[in-house]
Amino acid sequence: MTWWSVIRFLHVLSAALWVGGQLTVSLVVLPLARRMFDAGRRAEVLRAVGRRFGLITAAVFLPVQLVTGVALAARKGVTWESLADPGYGRILLAKLLLFCAVMAAAALHGWASGAGRPRLARALAVSSLLGSLGVVLLATALPVT
Repeated sequence: MTWWSVIRFLHVLSAALWVGGQLTVSLVVLPLARRMFDAGRRAEVLRAVGRRFGLITAAVFLPVQLVTGVALAARKGVTWESLADPGYGRILLAKLLLFCAVMAAAALHGWASGAGRPRLARALAVSSLLGSLGVVLLATALPVT
């Protein structure tokens, strides 16, 4: 085992925890909150869950992804120019662009939730989740060299 194995592990683990957290909130917490609480209490619980998840995302997930992702790309010799290369470069570029879109959708979801725009918040949450799954799919498509 090398340090690079640890760095790659942390990159994959933090991504898995974030996507898993989104799935847990969407498939477990939200349906239970709808069934168990009235509208006022449900909003309070979901707001608290969202704030906590957002805090963990900003304090843990995002820094780990950025630091480990940059380190892995640097080790692989990725440059801005190489992102236009067929294969690894273009797939990584697509992954990076989708990751940025997912982070924007997640941030806007937090804003829409706080601004009392439930339909927009839901659309952004679904977009963020589907985009996250797309990032994972692109990550698995990166050629191993």
